[in-house]
Amino acid sequence: MHITILAFGSRGDVQPCIALGLGLQRAGHKVRLAALSRSEAFVAGRGLDFFSLGVDLDDLQNAGREFKPNMERMQESFWQASQGTQAIIFSTLGLNGYHVAEKLEVPCLWALTIPIFGRTRTRPALLPPLPLGSGYNLLAHILTEQGTQQTIGRLFNSWRQRRLNLPPIPLHRWPYTQLRGRPVPMLYCYSPAVVPKPPDWSEHAHVTGYWFLDHPPDWQPPADLVDFLESGPPPIYVGFGSMTSRDPEKTSRIVLDALRQSGQRGVIATGWEGLSQSDLPDEVFVTEAVPHDWLFPRMAAVVHHGGAGTTGAGLRAGVPSTIVPVSNDQPFWGRRVKALGAGPAPIPRRRLTADRLAHAICVAVTDEAIRKHAAELGETIRGEDG
Repeated sequence: MHITILAFGSRGDVQPCIALGLGLQRAGHKVRLAALSRSEAFVAGRGLDFFSLGVDLDDLQNAGREFKPNMERMQESFWQASQGTQAIIFSTLGLNGYHVAEKLEVPCLWALTIPIFGRTRTRPALLPPLPLGSGYNLLAHILTEQGTQQTIGRLFNSWRQRRLNLPPIPLHRWPYTQLRGRPVPMLYCYSPAVVPKPPDWSEHAHVTGYWFLDHPPDWQPPADLVDFLESGPPPIYVGFGSMTSRDPEKTSRIVLDALRQSGQRGVIATGWEGLSQSDLPDEVFVTEAVPHDWLFPRMAAVVHHGGAGTTGAGLRAGVPSTIVPVSNDQPFWGRRVKALGAGPAPIPRRRLTADRLAHAICVAVTDEAIRKHAAELGETIRGEDG
């Protein structure tokens, strides 16, 4: 079968789709993966057929008046990427794939990295839990759906009518769970040990386990990083992705002070403006991108922003996690890590200080219950095959 995967989003959205594509390829299917242009080397380097969506994330985030033309270019790319396909899988935010599948009259599946767009009375989507009962939980899901539909519905309807010659979808309707009268399978690619499947979800919703993309067999770690790891006890990993760009120097000072106060060695991910190895004490090492599946098991604990993929990698490694969330699904994963006993309470980015981070690091490395829960959860996740 020829399968097209439409993986709109950042690296965290694309990476699990690559893992899925490789699994489908091993099963004998022909796979094409369409993603933003920056992902071409990443996708093609793993041996999958790549199709560029014609824009990059910056084109959409900073487009201003160009947002609509850029979106139309991307919608057209979704359509072109799917020609000749027999099935479409679209990522969490790749909702164009639904409309393309409707026009092409092929089946589609929705691959989600976070537990949204599946109504349940057991938890309130990504919102904080409140003691308001199951009605609040269900309402939170409906509001999430409607917020999404009101934001993008008009844009999609315009494209449906003009390009696909399909009728518009009423803005009050949430269409993405049914296609031509049949349920759309929902694939939630995280561990059921981390977020269990609610009992009121239908049989068409599947919590599959994580889709991990391990480092290539021929990859070798940097020799100086290996030397650093072997020169002392396991360090703390700290990586905040792009969230440091608002004030990288302040964030660097906070992290270095927290490591010093907690008495821990550290491995800091790069991308922090103005931070180089020559600026750091011997107990801290700066590294470029290193595969999490190799690095995280060698850490005493991991500190990060709480993206779905990074959270999964930290939990899989079996070491405690400290989440410093900014927005989107990150606060949810911070709450889940704490609820699972695999890390201390999350520290919202706006409240991050050296003292708070140092305390969280100390808790992560000394609390035996946290370390036990993290290790047990890691063993469970490593035994799964999403």
